[in-house]
Amino acid sequence: MDPSLTALGAAVAALLKQRKETLAVAESSAGGLINAALVAEPGASAYYLGGCIVYTGASRSGLLGITTEQMTGMRSASEPYAKLVAWRVREKLGATWGLCETGAAGPSGNRYGDAAGHACLAVSGPVDAVITLETASADREANMWTFARRALELLESCLRR
Repeated sequence: MDPSLTALGAAVAALLKQRKETLAVAESSAGGLINAALVAEPGASAYYLGGCIVYTGASRSGLLGITTEQMTGMRSASEPYAKLVAWRVREKLGATWGLCETGAAGPSGNRYGDAAGHACLAVSGPVDAVITLETASADREANMWTFARRALELLESCLRR
């Protein structure tokens, strides 16, 4: 695992433990790197309630219970979708915080017209935040690591507010 991702996971873990708060994660293009960084920290069960990789419509409905009606007028890899997923994973697991990453890692873009390197990241909880990230890179693995790092940085910034 990338040392900077491990360090970010440890920083988030320390803040969550200090605050006695919990986290649920739903990621897509990062492929599990966010969840791995959080679970790698000893004592993760004190703050980590669980996470999932929501990669398809089937996983979106099956794991998160997001309906077709809730998706009306919304597309994946968008800020409104990231906010919905962060809220939904938090609600489903009863966590203090929800974190979502959704995007197009590459080497090509997604079917919605987003280029490789596009991701939307959202935090739902006592502080809500959403950002769009554009790496301008088609390097799938590098994008996955960048998406995971930026998602943890966004969460850490919310925890520090």
